[in-house]
This record gives sequence, C-alpha cells and structure tokens, in this order.
Amino acid sequence: MFQFQKHYFLLFVFLLAIEVFIGFYVHDSFVRPYVGDFLVVILLYTLFRSLVKLDVLPAAIFVLIFAIAVETAQYFNLVEHLGLNSNKLARIVIGNSFEWSDILAYAAGIIITLLFERRKRV
Repeated sequence: MFQFQKHYFLLFVFLLAIEVFIGFYVHDSFVRPYVGDFLVVILLYTLFRSLVKLDVLPAAIFVLIFAIAVETAQYFNLVEHLGLNSNKLARIVIGNSFEWSDILAYAAGIIITLLFERRKRV
C-alpha cells in the first residue's frame, strides 16, 4: 500500500513552495482565497500519491472528502472548541472560517487533477 513515488513528491514540493509564497506575500481578494484553495487539494493529492499506492480516482475522492471535512470543521468552529484560538498553526491548518466557495475551489482543483491524470495516461 505504501510506495514512494518521486515525481509526485517533487510536484508536492513545488506546489508547497507556491502555497507558502501565496501565504506570506499575496494579500489580495482572489489569488490567496481562491487560487490557494484550488492548489491546496492538488498539493494534498500529490503528497498522498507520493506516499500511497492507490489509483487516481480513489485518491482524488479521498483528498476531496478530506478537504471538505476540514472545511466542515471550520463551519463548526473546531479550533475554538479545541481551545486552540491562540495557536496560529492550528488556525492556519484547520482554518477558522467556512466558505462554500472554498468547497467549489476544492472541487475545481480535483477536477483539474483528474483531467491532468487522464491526459497523462493517454
């Protein structure tokens, strides 16, 4: 089940660098909230595929469900319920504001991932 795949890991590192750049240097109302959320599911997908041997569709569905679960945790103020309001890392990783647009961005990221994977296989 576990198998390291270098090409997915390299994509993960590249996407992580982009996400960190966005997080530190981009403070707008489009790239940070929408492009960042779009890319984060692709980032998670590449990390997952770099470590776990699983077909494309199940991996993509798992990542999408995970992202939606994190967004749902934001809806229920999980950070606050866990008493982690003062923990900046928890607020960044779990988040603290639910947005339907985030779920749409996650879905778009997974759809693009699936299209890319399909094209790669053809």
